[in-house]
Amino acid sequence: MTLTSTVLVRTREARRQRRSGVPRWALIGAEIAVPVLLLAAWWFASANSTNTFFPPLRTILTRLAELSATPAFWTNVGSSVGNLLLSFLLACAIGVGLGIALGTVRWLSWLLEPTIHFFRAIPPVALVPIFVSLLGFGNETRILAITLSAVFPVLISTIDGIRALDPERVSVGRIYRIGRWDRIVTISLPEASPRILSGVQVSLITAFVVMIASEMLGSSLGLGAMTLLAQQSFMIADMWVGILVLGILGYVANALLVLLRRRVLRWYIAIRQQEKNL
Repeated sequence: MTLTSTVLVRTREARRQRRSGVPRWALIGAEIAVPVLLLAAWWFASANSTNTFFPPLRTILTRLAELSATPAFWTNVGSSVGNLLLSFLLACAIGVGLGIALGTVRWLSWLLEPTIHFFRAIPPVALVPIFVSLLGFGNETRILAITLSAVFPVLISTIDGIRALDPERVSVGRIYRIGRWDRIVTISLPEASPRILSGVQVSLITAFVVMIASEMLGSSLGLGAMTLLAQQSFMIADMWVGILVLGILGYVANALLVLLRRRVLRWYIAIRQQEKNL
């Protein structure tokens, strides 16, 4: 039995012991119960609402069902999801690649880091009007704005992860004359992956915020544009539908990333749990 499998087995046993007092079904039920209770509270609190800007939840869900039967609604959803996914993947690729270079090559880090920290200090949403002014209102502008805004969390976390590598492991790789690229793939990236994926999760949130802002500024496609147009046209139920769908989309995107992070870092989580049990 390998060391990794031994750690995984012991971690599962320790996890079962800790959870012996609370059944797993109870934990899952508690996780589901909170949003259900919030929706129920919203339903009853708004049931008799006569406020134009706070319609009953029943009206919002009815309007959601009506809009979901139209091609225009799914065109807006597809535009938002497509821009978010493409920009997020580009930001991760650029951030990890440049972060490895800056974390490894010291003179390149001294040369570029002041500029990186300058642009990182600018609020991401503030970049959207700049790109629109320079490049117009095309879809490429939104993708560029989302990508450049979301790249900094991945970039900074990758630099920190590479610089925090265990010097002994790096020295062993050099002693055995492992090539630079092989050292990056087999030593640097696995050890830095916990910090990198933490930055990736922050990057997703940033990309989501800038996606909405970019669609609200001069765009006719996307959930952000749909929500803003509904607000300006006093179609309040449609506005609430846009907000609700954006919340669901953000929750699903974050949940998928958390599942991916847990699967990729299964070995790291197992080691951390084993250390706690010692």
